[in-house]
Amino acid sequence: MPQGTVKSFDHRTHESVLLTDDLVEHVVPAATFEAAPLLELRVGQRVRFEFVDDGEGGETVGHLGIVSL
Repeated sequence: MPQGTVKSFDHRTHESVLLTDDLVEHVVPAATFEAAPLLELRVGQRVRFEFVDDGEGGETVGHLGIVSL
């Protein structure tokens, strides 16, 4: 499962942006955050995620979880 760092999180809309270790940004839809067992995300927080089909021939972040040590 890929991992990345939270670059931004909007508490109002629940949309966020992740930055992978190879410096690629991925937008996380609000529905993905809302389906995860999370209350909030913090900038700099490490997360793991999975890609799912976006229904338009591409991929989007579809599953999100916290990296625990």
